[in-house]
Amino acid sequence: MDSLASLPCPCAPQEADEFLSEPTAGVVESMARIDGDYLVLGAGGKMGLHVCLMLHKALAAAGRTARVDAVSRFRSVHDVEEFTRAGIRTLACDLTNPSELESLPHAENIIFMAGAKFGTAGQPALLRKMNIEMPEMVATRFSQSRITAFSTGCVYSFAPVDSRGASESSPTEPAGEYAQSCLGREQAFRRSALELGTRLALIRLNYSVEFRYGVLLDIAGKVLRGEPVDVTMGHVNLIWQRDAVAHTLMAHELASTASFILNVTGPGVLKVRDLAGQFGKIFGRNPQFIGQEAETAWLNDASLSHRLFGEPETRIDQMIEWTAAWLQEGRATFHKPTGFEKRDGNF
Repeated sequence: MDSLASLPCPCAPQEADEFLSEPTAGVVESMARIDGDYLVLGAGGKMGLHVCLMLHKALAAAGRTARVDAVSRFRSVHDVEEFTRAGIRTLACDLTNPSELESLPHAENIIFMAGAKFGTAGQPALLRKMNIEMPEMVATRFSQSRITAFSTGCVYSFAPVDSRGASESSPTEPAGEYAQSCLGREQAFRRSALELGTRLALIRLNYSVEFRYGVLLDIAGKVLRGEPVDVTMGHVNLIWQRDAVAHTLMAHELASTASFILNVTGPGVLKVRDLAGQFGKIFGRNPQFIGQEAETAWLNDASLSHRLFGEPETRIDQMIEWTAAWLQEGRATFHKPTGFEKRDGNF
């Protein structure tokens, strides 16, 4: 197979985080209507920097002087300097430590991103501590704040691949210890909304991707290296990280004591085999496959999000081209496989 010409990246490597955090007009408009400062809890992970940066930019564009503080142990993907260079204050905190949690400043708005996933298979005590007990502490500590908490589309059961996927009203029947703990996290926050009057939005995110991490990078890397792509979990939903952050921040305005729940992902169901084929055309490779597509997958219907905020701006063909360009140029990645192929829910 002949390779196509090299594709251009949309930004320089050092500009990736700025590119991924440019606020949409809808985010700026939403930030103009919400009063108060922001704490982003668990900001050191893969999306936290982009949430903080987009908040910071959108508040400035809206003429607001609200504070954005990034809270984390800062042992993960992003370090302190990446926040401070942008003018975002960082607060080192172990959220499982009651005294450290209590020492955090009050903020009218909380974006909760903390928790455990990778390396937790067979560690139910760790999952309970990080994904249930700690969120219960946070919900109590900030019960008077408006809270948007990240969850996962994995709290639903598998959906038929010829369907639109699970909607917000679908039953939550998670497979595996990790997904069960995520449902426990949701329940911890929902109890706070019910019992303490906390305004809450729950974001069930299904596969956010960017240049350095995500399902597309996993597939593209295997095609480029000549490794087989597992198609057992043969269908996915994807959303570009900037769009996922934008929809999440706009959902914050809709937090309520009734617990507003929102699926956040892209439109349509994508076939892993087809995605690999598109990367194969770009790289001049014949993709290799293992496994057989199952008749079900973790799929989410995000039509409510799209009705509220519009469809995500970044289309799948653009995501594929950007991911391929990033790898073609040999740029650095986070080296963190998603494990999307797993059907047992244990990561």
